[in-house]
Amino acid sequence: MRRAHETPAPLPAEVDLSGINLNLMVALDALLQEAHVTRAAARVGLTQSAMSHALAQLRELLGDALLIRGRGGMVLTPRAQQLAAPLQRGLAELRRALRHEPPFEPATASRRFTVATRDYFGTVLLPGALELLGREAPGVDLSVLHVDGHTYPALLETGAVDLTVVSPPVEAGPGLRQKKLLTEDFVCVVRKDHPTVRRTLDLDTYLKLSHILISPRGDGVGAVDMALARRGLPPRRIALRVPYFLIAPLAVSRSDYVLTAPRRLIAAFCEAYALQVFPPPIPVPTFDILQVWHERFDGDPAHQWLRGLVARAVSAGSENTRSSRRVRRAPAS
Repeated sequence: MRRAHETPAPLPAEVDLSGINLNLMVALDALLQEAHVTRAAARVGLTQSAMSHALAQLRELLGDALLIRGRGGMVLTPRAQQLAAPLQRGLAELRRALRHEPPFEPATASRRFTVATRDYFGTVLLPGALELLGREAPGVDLSVLHVDGHTYPALLETGAVDLTVVSPPVEAGPGLRQKKLLTEDFVCVVRKDHPTVRRTLDLDTYLKLSHILISPRGDGVGAVDMALARRGLPPRRIALRVPYFLIAPLAVSRSDYVLTAPRRLIAAFCEAYALQVFPPPIPVPTFDILQVWHERFDGDPAHQWLRGLVARAVSAGSENTRSSRRVRRAPAS
């Protein structure tokens, strides 16, 4: 048998799967996840001796040591690291293909969906979604994760995340599908007893105020800053930069700052806080809200139902905020 330190023999371009024992792939997945023979054996219900034998077979089959001894224990070779994620995805897909599942019935289903999004989209989505779940699918649970533009395509592919709700640009990835849920616009908001802003908010007053900018990444400029620059207007003073949407309305209610933010976000806070809402004194471009999923789940009845639920939840939220398009102005104090 080839020693671990020897250069591996090159593999053929095509691998004949008919000669490979599927159990070896299950063992390999456990070894790559655990990086420990004993734990990998326990994970799949083998003895340590049987797992050691499987590892020897895998080394011979793949022409690589796969696991070698390091300072803190066993470590994966570069080839093993390259195999880990695709193998895990492939086995997960095979398990799903072989699993017999009854037809999805929302009223009797008992399962959990995971949606990745940001706090603003959660504000737009969750109230309507929870109301629909209570009526139609009381046994269905939701987990909401913070969306990461770099990792969510892989999470969608593996099924670790069922759906993402985001705004463009969407991270490119093979097999991703998307559908527009709605188009959002902006409003300006200050506290009702603001010392400067009364019945209207003109451009001159707007530029003299201190502003709050919601910046999820913590840097860069907003849509307002780009709109001002296009018109050759002086930059605004950004007195407060926050990474979360839900902090900003509270900050406005306790300060003399002005916030330019998505209309549906502000509508969710108008009843709780004493706020004045105005149209922006300069045109600010709208943006779309999308739901994104992997094409592997296009025809899955449960995922189709989830996408429909999200679309209806967002639509219900839009109906609730439709009256806010007639921007209310507080009476002069």
